[in-house]
Amino acid sequence: MAENILEVDDSTFEARVLKADIPVLVDFWAPWCGPCKGIGMMVDKLAGSYGDRILFVKCNADDSQ
Repeated sequence: MAENILEVDDSTFEARVLKADIPVLVDFWAPWCGPCKGIGMMVDKLAGSYGDRILFVKCNADDSQ
């Protein structure tokens, strides 16, 4: 995972995502999900290019429903 991507859960979602001052892209993923791994790599790449203008966060959907 790129270093400028935050991990959020139920306790941090509102503060970090809903109250963010810039646009946010949330990657909802699960460890068992094959397509999630492919999308995750694309999110990492996008965060490297646009991380100064967009907040990138990942949320494990198994842990935070």
